[in-house]
Amino acid sequence: MAKRRVTEGKRRVLLVDDHPLTRHGMAQLIGQQPDLVVCGQAGNAEQAFESVRALRPHLVLVDVTLPGKPGLELIKDITALYADVLVLVVSMHDESLYAERALRAGARGYLMKSSGGEELVKAIRQVLSGGVYASRELSARILDNLSGGPRRGPGSLSALSDREFEVFQLVGEGLTTHEIGSRLHISGKTVETHRLHIREKLALRTPQQLTKYAVRWAGSQELL
Repeated sequence: MAKRRVTEGKRRVLLVDDHPLTRHGMAQLIGQQPDLVVCGQAGNAEQAFESVRALRPHLVLVDVTLPGKPGLELIKDITALYADVLVLVVSMHDESLYAERALRAGARGYLMKSSGGEELVKAIRQVLSGGVYASRELSARILDNLSGGPRRGPGSLSALSDREFEVFQLVGEGLTTHEIGSRLHISGKTVETHRLHIREKLALRTPQQLTKYAVRWAGSQELL
């Protein structure tokens, strides 16, 4: 009963990140807020979805890159089945590549981990109050797209669809066509079609060039 009185009236936040130290830091920060409480933590998409079902948090803080199912797919699942659960992405990855994808998937905001604790609390409260959180740069880019501004040309990863981008990431992890198909629950033929479209959009002539580029890109992300 004592615990219930302590948390009564507070907004429940679920933390989803595969780095325990990151979750610990966010939990400490959120725990210092009088109106917020961390109701649970998860290290992958499967654990996160089960926690959403069991705990029904008001807000889920999620990274876009998770072991197993990609974070973007988790966001789509949560927003499709639990319309009252809000999602805010907190990630180390550049918003220029991931943020618009996350918003299209159903997230209510995108925050870089480098933004700091004060900005994280601001973003949490903004989303919980019914708003959408986006940096000035992201807001300007979205408005530019809506107003018919110049589109990104060939060679840009942002030209890939969400599924093509998932395939590209898995190619970079060294997975075979069969392994990618199993991971994404699609046929090998569909994977090969996606690989062809990726090559066309990135102006890569051969499968070997695609693999080399994807592996190099994946390696650069691990350094973040």
